[in-house]
Amino acid sequence: MTVCGAPPQGRDLAGVDLSTETVIQGQVVRDGSPVGSAYVRLLDAGGEFTAEVQSSADGYFRFFAAPGRWTLRVLSAGDRGEHSLDADRGLNEAQLRLT
Repeated sequence: MTVCGAPPQGRDLAGVDLSTETVIQGQVVRDGSPVGSAYVRLLDAGGEFTAEVQSSADGYFRFFAAPGRWTLRVLSAGDRGEHSLDADRGLNEAQLRLT
């Protein structure tokens, strides 16, 4: 069940025009293993909440965003992680490690 209404998360980019889209995607991991059902939040350059998705069973997540500075924050079973990136048009990948 997807709580936030986002499409199922995964790695398939079929049908996505990376010349016009800014895609931020990656995987949530803990001790090198994928973490499913983690909540991944997308925060803008000012730290304001923009969107949230739940990672797939294999830990994958994806956002479509505008080019710019973004922070990814992940929450799962008492653990959390954070990663900032400058996203450009095309595919921008990140691995989120829970600590």
